[in-house]
Amino acid sequence: GKNYVSVPTAGARLLMLRSAATSFVAHRVRAPVSSTSRLRVVGGSPLSSRFYSSKKMQFAPGKTTIGWIGTGVMGNSMCGHLINAGYSAVVYNRTKERAQALLEKGAKWADTPMQVAEQADVVFTIVGFPKDVREVILGETGVLKGLKSGGVVVDMTTSNPSLAQEIATEATKKGCHGVDAPVSGGDIGAREARLTIMIGGEADVVTALNPLFSCMGKTIKHLGAAGSGQHTKMVNQILISTMMIGLVEGLLYGQKAGLNLEEVINTVSQGAAGSWSLNNYGPRILRGNFDPGFFVEHFIKDMEIVKEESKRMNLTLPGLDLALELYHQLQQLGHGRKGTHALMLALENINRTKFNPPLAGK
Repeated sequence: GKNYVSVPTAGARLLMLRSAATSFVAHRVRAPVSSTSRLRVVGGSPLSSRFYSSKKMQFAPGKTTIGWIGTGVMGNSMCGHLINAGYSAVVYNRTKERAQALLEKGAKWADTPMQVAEQADVVFTIVGFPKDVREVILGETGVLKGLKSGGVVVDMTTSNPSLAQEIATEATKKGCHGVDAPVSGGDIGAREARLTIMIGGEADVVTALNPLFSCMGKTIKHLGAAGSGQHTKMVNQILISTMMIGLVEGLLYGQKAGLNLEEVINTVSQGAAGSWSLNNYGPRILRGNFDPGFFVEHFIKDMEIVKEESKRMNLTLPGLDLALELYHQLQQLGHGRKGTHALMLALENINRTKFNPPLAGK
């Protein structure tokens, strides 16, 4: 007389769920995906995913309009190379006069980063500090307010890896793409299109951007997902920080020893002490030219980012700590807007001596 209810076993329930999921996916994805489209899954499991297809991304002179935000020491040359290669450009800078050379090359002016993005397929930014990156990309009149679906924003500022990841996430929400691509090589590398470009982002997007990167640099490396480019730049800055100490100490020592410093550089650069900094900044120091290829205040910013990231990783970096202390001293002496090789001026102050540039005026 009892009534029994049939309860499926765990195995049977699993089979039922699999069948339902297969039916759901088959119902949602009916059209075949062409060779020029990609099927993306955004989100977690298939049951909660959104599916969309996008045309293969291609950028080319005469077809692609670039946006450029930040026309300082580096940005002016970098954007200029893209214009010379045949790309149309829309530019923005906080001080319009600093964009004048690009406007004379044919670039259009926009009054806000948002207006730049509204007219561009790809927007590049290279500004001073992470707060500036946040403002020009994520702000109320920022790039992501104007960028069309499928557009790309490429931040080439040295900035926080976590901010690069945030930008990529916010771009994805708009159907766009965020890439971090900080550079090394200074003003010389920018002028001569010989920059090293360290890239984080989606592989297919980075591949599509390579023709643009090739106009600005010689060493172009995709290092991984969003934020990877910035982490690699942090490694670069750690290496440079202590290398610059060795450079200025060596030259000051050589002068006190009565050596011909030009001959010293020519000699030691051929051995284990050879470096990009020695070859490029050494001659500038000998001429007493401390004009910025990269500002002291921006280098301090980079080292403070490294300190923040290394603390999160439970790392102690004593060499970096020493370099940061010396550069803070240099900034306190009033040299924050000079180039990083002006560290010689801090060493003069510590030693109560004077470095006499042997090639001054040459």
